[in-house]
Amino acid sequence: MALKQLGDRLVRFVGGNTGRWRVLAARPVQGDILPQAERIAVCRGDEPSPFESQWTLSGVISNIRYVERPEQKELTLKQAPLGRPEATMAALIPIRKTAAWWNLTQEERRNIFEKQSHHIAEGVKYLPSVARQLYHSRDIGEPFDFLTWFEYAPQHSEEFEELVRTLRQTEEWRHVDREIDIRLMREPEG
Repeated sequence: MALKQLGDRLVRFVGGNTGRWRVLAARPVQGDILPQAERIAVCRGDEPSPFESQWTLSGVISNIRYVERPEQKELTLKQAPLGRPEATMAALIPIRKTAAWWNLTQEERRNIFEKQSHHIAEGVKYLPSVARQLYHSRDIGEPFDFLTWFEYAPQHSEEFEELVRTLRQTEEWRHVDREIDIRLMREPEG
Protein backbone atom coordinates (compact mmCIF):
# COMPACT_ATOMS: atom_id res chain seq x y z
CA MET A 1 0.00 0.00 0.00
CA ALA A 2 1.35 3.43 -0.94
CA LEU A 3 1.84 5.82 1.97
CA LYS A 4 -0.47 8.33 0.29
CA GLN A 5 -3.36 5.84 0.55
CA LEU A 6 -3.02 5.73 4.35
CA GLY A 7 -4.66 9.15 4.72
CA ASP A 8 -4.86 10.49 8.27
CA ARG A 9 -3.66 7.16 9.69
CA LEU A 10 -0.15 8.22 8.57
CA VAL A 11 1.62 10.50 11.04
CA ARG A 12 5.04 12.10 10.61
CA PHE A 13 7.09 13.49 13.46
CA VAL A 14 9.45 16.07 11.95
CA GLY A 15 12.42 17.20 14.04
CA GLY A 16 13.89 20.57 13.13
CA ASN A 17 13.54 24.27 13.96
CA THR A 18 9.76 24.54 13.54
CA GLY A 19 6.77 22.86 15.08
CA ARG A 20 4.39 23.31 17.96
CA TRP A 21 6.31 20.99 20.30
CA ARG A 22 9.55 22.32 21.84
CA VAL A 23 12.15 19.67 22.64
CA LEU A 24 13.07 19.78 26.32
CA ALA A 25 15.39 16.77 26.27
CA ALA A 26 16.38 13.93 23.96
CA ARG A 27 18.45 11.01 25.12
CA PRO A 28 19.30 7.58 23.81
CA VAL A 29 18.06 4.82 26.12
CA GLN A 30 19.44 2.06 23.91
CA GLY A 31 21.43 2.58 20.69
CA ASP A 32 22.09 5.75 18.74
CA ILE A 33 20.43 9.15 19.22
CA LEU A 34 18.81 11.15 16.41
CA PRO A 35 20.35 14.43 15.23
CA GLN A 36 19.49 17.33 17.53
CA ALA A 37 16.24 19.18 16.89
CA GLU A 38 14.79 22.22 18.68
CA ARG A 39 11.17 21.47 17.83
CA ILE A 40 8.94 18.74 16.50
CA ALA A 41 6.06 19.21 14.08
CA VAL A 42 3.39 16.52 13.96
CA CYS A 43 1.98 16.13 10.44
CA ARG A 44 -0.98 13.93 9.50
CA GLY A 45 -1.71 12.35 6.16
CA ASP A 46 -0.69 14.53 3.24
CA GLU A 47 -0.28 17.64 5.39
CA PRO A 48 2.96 19.31 4.24
CA SER A 49 6.10 18.83 6.34
CA PRO A 50 8.22 21.78 7.40
CA PHE A 51 10.64 22.75 4.65
CA GLU A 52 13.80 22.17 6.69
CA SER A 53 14.26 19.30 9.11
CA GLN A 54 16.92 17.19 10.81
CA TRP A 55 14.86 14.01 10.63
CA THR A 56 11.39 12.62 9.99
CA LEU A 57 9.91 9.53 11.63
CA SER A 58 6.71 8.12 10.17
CA GLY A 59 4.20 5.72 11.62
CA VAL A 60 0.72 4.43 10.97
CA ILE A 61 -2.26 4.02 13.26
CA SER A 62 -3.01 0.33 12.84
CA ASN A 63 -5.23 -2.31 14.32
CA ILE A 64 -4.77 -3.09 18.01
CA ARG A 65 -2.47 -6.05 18.60
CA TYR A 66 -1.71 -8.36 21.55
CA VAL A 67 -4.91 -7.23 23.29
CA GLU A 68 -7.78 -9.43 24.36
CA ARG A 69 -11.38 -8.14 24.23
CA PRO A 70 -11.74 -7.29 27.98
CA GLU A 71 -8.42 -5.39 27.88
CA GLN A 72 -9.50 -3.51 24.77
CA LYS A 73 -12.78 -2.50 26.41
CA GLU A 74 -10.99 -1.25 29.51
CA LEU A 75 -8.47 0.72 27.44
CA THR A 76 -11.25 2.27 25.36
CA LEU A 77 -13.25 3.28 28.43
CA LYS A 78 -10.32 4.85 30.28
CA GLN A 79 -8.24 6.33 27.44
CA ALA A 80 -8.23 10.13 27.19
CA PRO A 81 -8.04 11.75 23.76
CA LEU A 82 -4.88 13.35 22.45
CA GLY A 83 -4.86 17.12 22.10
CA ARG A 84 -6.45 17.99 25.44
CA PRO A 85 -5.72 21.66 26.25
CA GLU A 86 -4.21 20.83 29.67
CA ALA A 87 -1.87 18.15 28.23
CA THR A 88 1.03 20.46 27.40
CA MET A 89 3.74 17.85 28.06
CA ALA A 90 4.55 14.98 25.70
CA ALA A 91 7.02 12.22 25.03
CA LEU A 92 7.94 10.71 21.68
CA ILE A 93 9.67 7.37 22.25
CA PRO A 94 10.72 5.56 19.07
CA ILE A 95 11.46 1.88 19.72
CA ARG A 96 13.02 -0.91 17.66
CA LYS A 97 12.80 -4.51 18.83
CA THR A 98 15.43 -7.19 18.25
CA ALA A 99 15.35 -9.75 15.44
CA ALA A 100 14.80 -12.39 18.15
CA TRP A 101 11.53 -10.65 19.10
CA TRP A 102 10.27 -10.72 15.53
CA ASN A 103 11.28 -14.38 15.17
CA LEU A 104 8.83 -15.28 17.95
CA THR A 105 5.27 -16.25 17.08
CA GLN A 106 2.51 -13.78 17.83
CA GLU A 107 1.41 -15.97 20.75
CA GLU A 108 4.95 -15.98 22.17
CA ARG A 109 5.15 -12.18 21.86
CA ARG A 110 1.74 -11.82 23.56
CA ASN A 111 2.99 -14.04 26.39
CA ILE A 112 6.00 -11.77 26.96
CA PHE A 113 4.02 -8.57 26.36
CA GLU A 114 1.22 -9.19 28.83
CA LYS A 115 1.56 -12.44 30.79
CA GLN A 116 5.19 -11.75 31.79
CA SER A 117 5.53 -7.97 31.44
CA HIS A 118 1.93 -6.88 32.20
CA HIS A 119 2.27 -4.07 29.65
CA ILE A 120 -1.47 -3.41 29.33
CA ALA A 121 -2.24 -3.89 33.02
CA GLU A 122 0.53 -1.43 33.96
CA GLY A 123 -0.48 1.10 31.32
CA VAL A 124 -4.15 1.14 32.35
CA LYS A 125 -3.13 2.32 35.83
CA TYR A 126 -2.06 5.67 34.34
CA LEU A 127 -5.19 6.34 32.28
CA PRO A 128 -6.72 8.84 31.76
CA SER A 129 -3.90 11.05 33.16
CA VAL A 130 -1.55 9.94 30.40
CA ALA A 131 -3.01 9.74 26.89
CA ARG A 132 -1.16 7.59 24.42
CA GLN A 133 -1.05 6.49 20.81
CA LEU A 134 1.07 3.81 19.20
CA TYR A 135 2.16 4.21 15.59
CA HIS A 136 3.47 1.19 13.67
CA SER A 137 6.55 1.88 11.55
CA ARG A 138 8.14 -1.49 10.81
CA ASP A 139 5.89 -2.35 7.87
CA ILE A 140 6.49 0.96 6.09
CA GLY A 141 10.28 0.63 6.06
CA GLU A 142 11.11 3.03 8.90
CA PRO A 143 14.20 2.74 11.17
CA PHE A 144 12.03 2.06 14.24
CA ASP A 145 9.29 -0.53 14.72
CA PHE A 146 7.04 1.70 16.81
CA LEU A 147 6.65 5.37 17.61
CA THR A 148 5.04 5.77 21.01
CA TRP A 149 3.43 9.15 21.69
CA PHE A 150 2.24 10.25 25.13
CA GLU A 151 0.55 13.48 26.24
CA TYR A 152 -0.08 14.59 29.82
CA ALA A 153 -0.57 17.66 31.98
CA PRO A 154 2.48 18.94 33.93
CA GLN A 155 0.97 17.76 37.24
CA HIS A 156 1.02 14.17 35.89
CA SER A 157 4.73 14.21 34.97
CA GLU A 158 5.77 11.97 37.86
CA GLU A 159 3.06 9.44 36.98
CA PHE A 160 4.41 9.31 33.46
CA GLU A 161 7.97 8.82 34.76
CA GLU A 162 6.75 5.96 36.93
CA LEU A 163 5.03 4.32 33.94
CA VAL A 164 8.18 4.52 31.82
CA ARG A 165 10.41 3.19 34.64
CA THR A 166 8.04 0.28 35.24
CA LEU A 167 7.83 -0.73 31.57
CA ARG A 168 11.59 -0.49 31.04
CA GLN A 169 12.15 -3.05 33.80
CA THR A 170 10.00 -5.74 32.16
CA GLU A 171 10.93 -8.84 30.19
CA GLU A 172 9.53 -7.18 27.07
CA TRP A 173 12.14 -4.40 27.22
CA ARG A 174 14.94 -6.97 27.03
CA HIS A 175 13.90 -7.24 23.38
CA VAL A 176 14.49 -3.53 22.64
CA ASP A 177 17.70 -2.79 20.75
CA ARG A 178 17.09 0.89 20.01
CA GLU A 179 15.08 3.43 21.98
CA ILE A 180 15.19 7.22 22.14
CA ASP A 181 13.35 9.25 24.76
CA ILE A 182 12.32 12.72 23.53
CA ARG A 183 10.50 14.98 26.00
CA LEU A 184 8.47 17.90 24.74
CA MET A 185 6.36 20.87 25.75
CA ARG A 186 3.57 22.24 23.57
CA GLU A 187 3.94 25.90 22.74
CA PRO A 188 0.81 28.07 22.66
CA GLU A 189 -0.57 28.74 19.19
CA GLY A 190 -0.09 32.17 17.78
